[in-house]
Amino acid sequence: MTQERIAVVTGASSGIGEATARHLAGAGFHVICAARRRERIEALAAEIGGTAIACDVTSPDDVAALAEAAGPRLHALVNNAGGAIGLEPIADAGPAQWREMYDVNVVGLLQVTQAGVPALIASEDGVICNVGSIAGRTPYEGGAGYVAAKHGTRAVTETLRLELWDQPVRICEIAPGMVATEEFSLVRFGGDAERAAAVYAGVAEPLVADDIADAITWVVTRPRHVNIDTMVIKPRAQAAPHKVHRA
Repeated sequence: MTQERIAVVTGASSGIGEATARHLAGAGFHVICAARRRERIEALAAEIGGTAIACDVTSPDDVAALAEAAGPRLHALVNNAGGAIGLEPIADAGPAQWREMYDVNVVGLLQVTQAGVPALIASEDGVICNVGSIAGRTPYEGGAGYVAAKHGTRAVTETLRLELWDQPVRICEIAPGMVATEEFSLVRFGGDAERAAAVYAGVAEPLVADDIADAITWVVTRPRHVNIDTMVIKPRAQAAPHKVHRA
């Protein structure tokens, strides 16, 4: 009897996380959909035949419950929960916003990874895919808090690969550029729809969540001896975080 393949996706209530849950379910995984908004992930899980677990990745208790729900063997962990807040220069930035970004993008990722590693090793074919950003490679004005947090995501990913080198677990990072999702920029600008829309104004074809979900699914379904260390994905119109062609 073939063992059911289990995947955990954090931040699964919208955007890249939701799309990834759908794609992984289509690839044959039983997906544990984790996010803070219970109603949204319950609807998603019902649709794709997965399991919904309400989880704030910054809460140790929530993360422990997520690990228990995933069970003793886990094949794929997609650390997608994250996000940006604000676009102020360093001289005007709010430390609370920086802490919140670091807590989710780095400490939350740490906690979920720690909870998942034993089950990933036990599966003898585990893969961790962390969703980073091109901000983890190239700074840009106004983005220092998010840039610092995503550099943290990248550092954790690369260090973990060194530390688990002798274990049957692959460590991968997807680093997207401009992705037009329903909430990323809206959250960044505190619900200001006009500022959020301006991010994508004039860009003919930004990436969409399905583009990243497709890449994540490809990465985690490679043969067990193949590790895709890093995949940087940008729309054709984007050369760098600050250099985007607009019509």
